[in-house]
Amino acid sequence: MKFAHFSHVWNKPGMTAAQRYEQLWNELALCDEHGFDYAFAVEHHFRPYEALMPTPAVYCAAAAAHTKRLRIGPMGYIVPLYDPLRIVEEAAVLDNVLGGRLDLGLVSGIAPDYFQPYKADFENRRAITNEALAIVKTAFATEGPFSFKGQFHQYENLRLSVKPIQKPHPPIWIESRDPKTLEFLAQEGIHTGYVFFMPRDEAAPRYRDYVDLWRKAGHPDRPKVSYWALVYVDETDELAVEHAKPHFEHAFTKVFGVREVDGVLRPQLAENAERRGEHASAEIARHVTDVEYLIDRNLAFVGSPETVSRSIQQAAREGMINTLLCEMNFGAMTDEEIRRSITLFGTRVIPTLRSFEPF
Repeated sequence: MKFAHFSHVWNKPGMTAAQRYEQLWNELALCDEHGFDYAFAVEHHFRPYEALMPTPAVYCAAAAAHTKRLRIGPMGYIVPLYDPLRIVEEAAVLDNVLGGRLDLGLVSGIAPDYFQPYKADFENRRAITNEALAIVKTAFATEGPFSFKGQFHQYENLRLSVKPIQKPHPPIWIESRDPKTLEFLAQEGIHTGYVFFMPRDEAAPRYRDYVDLWRKAGHPDRPKVSYWALVYVDETDELAVEHAKPHFEHAFTKVFGVREVDGVLRPQLAENAERRGEHASAEIARHVTDVEYLIDRNLAFVGSPETVSRSIQQAAREGMINTLLCEMNFGAMTDEEIRRSITLFGTRVIPTLRSFEPF
């Protein structure tokens, strides 16, 4: 299995943006030291009560300056907010800055609030993202000038100033749970994944088909299926639950999965899932502040190193997961709690699961 430090760069009480970034770089340096494979961060906009990372390139460049081994990437660029050439050029430069350690995440976007200020096309976001993927591949694979003619973008006789170190391009991720999109990603050799709100028994058949299609396509590397979850490790199960509980409550009532309406933050995760007809996901969303509920259903990995190792292994088998995206700094967690959790995870969980192959 592979393990990522994953950050929404959530807002934290009493911290400026500068202080929050400094805390993040310290986390990444510790993960770099303790055996994590990746570091990823989101791109979110216009919600100061939530995420403080609207600029993927800045995240990657600063992470490069504080790490030596971790593979770094956005997860990902919200593609319709950009001309794809901006993503192509930034990815090429970032791969050089990182010495060939870039993983490139692309997303179509799920929040309409991000699109309108940019005058971006929300309705066609998936098609735009798929076309951008083709542009990235064409630009990086072509020796000399390249041209591209698509539905949304056309380019003639362009020559990049910088090409990525990795050939033909850095590994690319597009997180998705849509069966048709997963079929497309498997054919294209694009890594993917999902979040703990989607029940694993519903998800596993989709990703099993994705893995089968990947193998049939003959790609030389293995497919990666990621899973985002909150993680907190302490010396005992009791200490872990005691320390993590208030931070779950804070994260899901004041930061994530809420929307500001008339100056008041209101839960929205369950409502959004119900609107999509995802009733099992809505049920999980209604309990995201209940640590015991999440632990009992193996949806959050909280406990001693031994307990967390067993829980991850079980979830990976059930859900066709081979890459865990660990959100390790949430709520109002202290530096001491963060460092202890990361260190215990890196020294006592990762070594236990490193050789484990869930599929």
